[in-house]
Amino acid sequence: MPYIDAKITLPLNEAQKDELKSKFGNIILTLRKTESYLMVGIDDKYDLWFGGKKLEKGAYISVSLLGHLNSDDCNKFTDQVCHHLEKLFGIPKDCVYITYHAVADWGYNGSNF
Repeated sequence: MPYIDAKITLPLNEAQKDELKSKFGNIILTLRKTESYLMVGIDDKYDLWFGGKKLEKGAYISVSLLGHLNSDDCNKFTDQVCHHLEKLFGIPKDCVYITYHAVADWGYNGSNF
């Protein structure tokens, strides 16, 4: 039950959003989850500041998932996400924050896992 919430400073068209969603679907395997229950939210044209300065190109990615998170897996996920954000949108790796949230209870389809 992973959820990836992406906040990106750049305006993205539908094709770019779809490509980013697909990348997340592939990269989620790094966290030992599959795309079959992955939910993705993408907020573009999002205002972000770092060190008191507004970022022209930046991103904040929040990853929530049911169960335990492995630090090595998170490190690999961070590397892959930063690589793809830089490749796809020119967002420098030092302008990307990623947080991870392990969740004990997750509701879906009228009940909790």
